[in-house]
Amino acid sequence: MKVTRSTPSPGGILEAALYVGDLDAAERFYGEILALECIQRVANRHAFFRVGGSVLLLFNADETAKPPENPNLPVPPHGARGPGHVCMTLSRTEIDEMRKHLLEWNIPIDAEFDWPSGARSLYVRDPAGNSVEFAEGHLWN
Repeated sequence: MKVTRSTPSPGGILEAALYVGDLDAAERFYGEILALECIQRVANRHAFFRVGGSVLLLFNADETAKPPENPNLPVPPHGARGPGHVCMTLSRTEIDEMRKHLLEWNIPIDAEFDWPSGARSLYVRDPAGNSVEFAEGHLWN
């Protein structure tokens, strides 16, 4: 696809979504264990968490596949099946602290290493099997 001068380039990602089967377990992981602020929970449909200037959307895939019930918010059905991935930024020191914190909660570490850029990454799994990465912000610089 050819990009022209009139094509606007987005300035960032406002929100990202992961899909879970057990919303209560996911809310505990992201809210209690990772200490993210839950800004919205709607029954067994979704829980939204603030992550810096972005929002992490956790959806029950079965519920988001249904057509919208509110005509004032006609969000089209969507969803995914299987594990997804999200990466959140932390400093190297904070990654070390997060590693200790996660192990105290008996959360196994999937992987941890330094990228060729020199950035550190730490990977774990949430209760739905999604890959959750913590990486230094200069990973893609």
